[in-house]
Amino acid sequence: MTDPNPTPRVLIIAGSDSGGGAGVQADIKTCAAYGAYSASVITAVTAQNTLGVQAVHMLPAEMVTAQIKSVMDDIGADVIKIGMLGNQDIIEAVAKAVDDVDAFVILDPVMVATSGDKLLDSGAAEAMKSLLLPVCDLVTPNIPEAEALTGVKIDDTDDMTKAGNILLDMGAYAALMKGGHLDSKMMFDVLVSEDGNNLMSGPRLHSRHTHGTGCTLASAIAASMALGTPLDEAVLSARDFVYEAIRTAPKLGAGQGPLNHGLLMKNEQDNAKGGAKEPSTPEKANPFAGLKGLLGGDQTN
Repeated sequence: MTDPNPTPRVLIIAGSDSGGGAGVQADIKTCAAYGAYSASVITAVTAQNTLGVQAVHMLPAEMVTAQIKSVMDDIGADVIKIGMLGNQDIIEAVAKAVDDVDAFVILDPVMVATSGDKLLDSGAAEAMKSLLLPVCDLVTPNIPEAEALTGVKIDDTDDMTKAGNILLDMGAYAALMKGGHLDSKMMFDVLVSEDGNNLMSGPRLHSRHTHGTGCTLASAIAASMALGTPLDEAVLSARDFVYEAIRTAPKLGAGQGPLNHGLLMKNEQDNAKGGAKEPSTPEKANPFAGLKGLLGGDQTN
């Protein structure tokens, strides 16, 4: 008999980052911080560190399909988070595999690493638009990715909203348009969905330790939603998570350093030093309750 209250499950489909700051490694650590269980499907093995990507080995599409089937046939998933796919064959395989799954599907359309290294074949973008976007519930592009997917030049939040609506027209239920590349003092993101638009703003952190922010944000949304959080609240929680993970980054490496994904663990250690620790529950899975409102959102329409 199936457990009526199963552990929140996230299936991660992404590449492996040997430096541990992005990809599957960042995804798993983020899900763990939220208290969600994560299974993984590896699409590529990369040799990379904070200075860049030195080598990439793509797995055969058949192996990617086999991994997805193996996990879904047994463990299952409440949310599927898709990251680096790399080429058209893998995009086609993943699109087919997740087409009819009973799970919320989040696509982080990874095209370029934080270091600037290209992570998606030029011929694969069309397959992502025509095959994968229509079977995804949420897409989380940064500005260069949104421009590549929609053809819209993005200079401000109005352009972000316009591009987001185009992504909805392509088949996605919602689009989180990330504004980190805007030339602005504040950080602006826009959640565009069939239920309306939500403009979110917050302080900008000036740090070189931002490797894996896109992976981390999408996985934080996935983990939060697997815990039962509505999409708009999950996005706010994830933004808080990334903000604090950048602020407390371990400052590793000589280039674009990784974030601090061990936030909940640190909070629990601090609680233990101060006395009895509160039990871990889904309601307490967001380690940023104290920051609520710092990175807020305002309904625009």
